[in-house]
Amino acid sequence: MARFCTLCSGSSGNSTYIGTGDGGVLVDVGISCKGILAALESVSLPPEKIRGILITHEHIDHIRGLRVLLKKLKTPVYASVEVLDYLAENGHLQPDTVVQQLEETPLEVGGMEVQGFRTSHDSVHSQGYRFILPDERKIAVSTDLGVVTEEADRALSGCDLVLMESNYDRSMLLAGPYPYALKRRIQGKEGHLSNEDCARQLLRMAERGTTRFVLGHLSAENNHPGIAYQTAVNALQEGGCREGLDFTLAVAPRYQAGEMTIF
Repeated sequence: MARFCTLCSGSSGNSTYIGTGDGGVLVDVGISCKGILAALESVSLPPEKIRGILITHEHIDHIRGLRVLLKKLKTPVYASVEVLDYLAENGHLQPDTVVQQLEETPLEVGGMEVQGFRTSHDSVHSQGYRFILPDERKIAVSTDLGVVTEEADRALSGCDLVLMESNYDRSMLLAGPYPYALKRRIQGKEGHLSNEDCARQLLRMAERGTTRFVLGHLSAENNHPGIAYQTAVNALQEGGCREGLDFTLAVAPRYQAGEMTIF
């Protein structure tokens, strides 16, 4: 059976576990090693169950704990060539770390088929990941994207569960204290996804069979879990989807592990 759990999610740090009863992988390790290990313990996941670490991109809220964690977990690191080069050149890997390029060509990682898909974000390279588990369940992680490109939309189509960025509420961002240049960057095509844009994508995915949604990477300054949740629910219900029957929706906690989803 598939297992999915966010360990932390937001501008302060991101990490997600995806796997089976036999083990799985981490997507990003954006908090300290101590924090990652504590989150794993809180959901009864022994560290030895981790078979790989997948990095979406090189921003600190996705790699903060990587170097120290690799001292504890002798596990391979997977990412795009550009991100692997950045990690090596900037001291985020251990000397004996095994690295593996993972982009559009699927690879077997931790007993799952994993494929990267490019996301539109202002980094050396940014991608989400699509997983096909042994029982054919499909899970995707898609955060840090200014727009949902055709490539990302194809990768998300048909997944059973999707972790989707719902980063900011436009009204809160525009009224907030951020300087104008930063507001433009967040709203840009290589920035982050708004609640409204996320909600529209959720409805498209629901129409193609996705039934489980988790909202992630919420901004602490420019969003609120209740606002993100209600924006998504409204869009899905206006599209004819019934919560609890046609879909489930959760907001990933910022500083602690979310509920382990087993399906």
